[in-house]
Amino acid sequence: MSSAMSNPVIETEEQRALRDAVAALGKRYGRDYVTRVVAEGTHTDELWAEAAKLGYLGVNLPEAYGGGGGGIVELSLVLEELGAAGCPLLMLVVSPAICGTVIARFGTEEQKRTWLPGLADGSRKMAFGITEPDAGSNSHRITTTARKDGTDWVLNGRKVFISGVDIADATLIVGRTEDARTGRLKPSLFIVPRETPGFGRSPIAMELAAPEKQFALTLDEVRLPAEALVGDEDAGLLQLFAGLNPERIMTAAFALGMGRYALGRALDYARTRQVWKEPIGAHQALAHPLAQAHIELELARLMMQKAAHLYDAGDDMGAGEAANMAKYAAAEAAVHAVDQAVHTLGGNGLTQEYGLASLITAARVARIAPVSREMILNYISHQSLGLPKSY
Repeated sequence: MSSAMSNPVIETEEQRALRDAVAALGKRYGRDYVTRVVAEGTHTDELWAEAAKLGYLGVNLPEAYGGGGGGIVELSLVLEELGAAGCPLLMLVVSPAICGTVIARFGTEEQKRTWLPGLADGSRKMAFGITEPDAGSNSHRITTTARKDGTDWVLNGRKVFISGVDIADATLIVGRTEDARTGRLKPSLFIVPRETPGFGRSPIAMELAAPEKQFALTLDEVRLPAEALVGDEDAGLLQLFAGLNPERIMTAAFALGMGRYALGRALDYARTRQVWKEPIGAHQALAHPLAQAHIELELARLMMQKAAHLYDAGDDMGAGEAANMAKYAAAEAAVHAVDQAVHTLGGNGLTQEYGLASLITAARVARIAPVSREMILNYISHQSLGLPKSY
């Protein structure tokens, strides 16, 4: 890829050095590693452990708890470069970005000491449970409830499409501390250890070649001690968005990495594949769509960097708008890049040998999760443009 892609001028020397170092790590593993892990039904433990040892997993977490003292700027950079090498770590979106951020910002001292060092050094992982079967994009319909019983909390409800619960030591569950019938969103966040009685999980069969499995969860009279509640019971919405903005930024990084990987494979092919006199990349019908894909990825990355900078600067409102736009732009850019990469290779684009066809399904994920592009357009319509709501 061009130097413009790997060294944007708006990054510091330290950030560029981190980008280069992560890219070198990713190159040693690559797409073949992920393909093998998926085929074997195992996990990306070796890459996770090495990234942890080098300090990449907790680069956004406070130094006082074993982290790198950076922010979402640095963590998104790590995920993007691993993705560009063909070996993204989806749990980076969840464990350090969502859960680590929420605990670092709102957790008690005991919660920080218990969880952050492990999240930073990779020895512990945490999943995140918000999506429900009947709520979908409407988080106001979340029906997982948490009721007080003495000093304990008792949780009941269901979750769906929750990543990595089987490999996570605990799941940060979004529940409601008021009756769901009131229709009023008052989320609260609870740390639920994996083996807690009443906390059940079942895998969802996915048409997706990814090492991380998706799960449906049931919470049946799950009893938790008072200290399982993260932060203030009444500050739930603020805490929730403290996790959701990094989630959108990191999803953008995930999509950008994938798009860059696919584009890189297509460029290698277009430069060397010869059908007529010149390599096929000399023909504008192939060259121009690849150039367009590159432009779209670069534009999406700029918005992702803006969102990450705003978030790290403490501007939650500004970061919310930018994070949504970055996630939208990166998802669209990734889908276009993957589609054009496959098309550039023709029949080879659908072979296992070249490994691009599986990205067609994977690229769609960023359009759908963690929030659909239509809900982002709703957000921009209402929040940015001041248009009336239809719902």
